[in-house]
Amino acid sequence: MPLFGSRTTTEPTTTTTRTTHTPTTSNSPPARHRSIFNRRRSSSSSIEGASPKRSSVLHRHGEDASIMSARKRVLDAETAEREADRALLTARAAVRDAREHVKRLEKEAAEEARLAKIKQSQAKAIGKRGKALGRHDHI
Repeated sequence: MPLFGSRTTTEPTTTTTRTTHTPTTSNSPPARHRSIFNRRRSSSSSIEGASPKRSSVLHRHGEDASIMSARKRVLDAETAEREADRALLTARAAVRDAREHVKRLEKEAAEEARLAKIKQSQAKAIGKRGKALGRHDHI
């Protein structure tokens, strides 16, 4: 038995001459086969006069207020989460910039300290030479 329905047709008996296979026709309307994917296509007067009753979960006009409230809260939470993600990325960028700035300052300070040591050693060397001056004053 097929999963989604089957169509059974009766074939006429064949004679010695070649005939095409056609279903037998009768005065009754053809039987309709339905599966879970086919919709009912009848047009009786009782159904036409009645208002359609939709019980689909996706139909929003008949949704419960608590469902609509829950959906809104979830959407608001998703929006807040996206904003928090953006804020987190901005904060991380600010931290990265601050760390790079501190590293630049440390390098500048180290370079200034190196130059100050060189200047100090040069001043010391000049001071030694300066002490040697005036030796004729001892006489």
